[in-house]
Amino acid sequence: YTVSKSDNNGCDILFRLLGGPKEVDRYIKSLGISEVNIAATEEEMHSGWEVQFWNWTTPLATVELLEKFRTGDVLPMPYHDFLWKTMVETSTGANKIKALLPEGTIVAHKTGSSFRNDEGIKAAENDIAVVQLPDGRYYSLAIFVSDSKESDETNCRIIAEISKAIYDHLTKK
Repeated sequence: YTVSKSDNNGCDILFRLLGGPKEVDRYIKSLGISEVNIAATEEEMHSGWEVQFWNWTTPLATVELLEKFRTGDVLPMPYHDFLWKTMVETSTGANKIKALLPEGTIVAHKTGSSFRNDEGIKAAENDIAVVQLPDGRYYSLAIFVSDSKESDETNCRIIAEISKAIYDHLTKK
């Protein structure tokens, strides 16, 4: 539910079960992903605008993690398979990476979104995914829209258009 519905409470429960954000950060870094910092829970991030910036990563680091996940290097297989299925079947973010891809394309993804500050700036509108091409190959992508004054719909459309451009490039003959 935490993945498929973006349940922030569920995320914090998982943090507690895993030993907190610092333990999760340590584990991600143990996988060789260095451009990441996980320092705040969802509850902490909602306590003030600046707190959300304690947690950060780069699109490249995210893609590296997605590739490690895709190839089975992150979780034991039963957990990997469960998370993969959950990411493919997730109901959030149909207007992001998946939006303009051909119907039936397999997309295992996880969305992210922040709130807006008093100036109307949205810190983050994100989607990360592993996409399967018609020929069976896979590719990973991470699209982060940051510090945007655009509408949520425009931000999501930007993500969808970037995703479609990548897909079109990789499938052109």
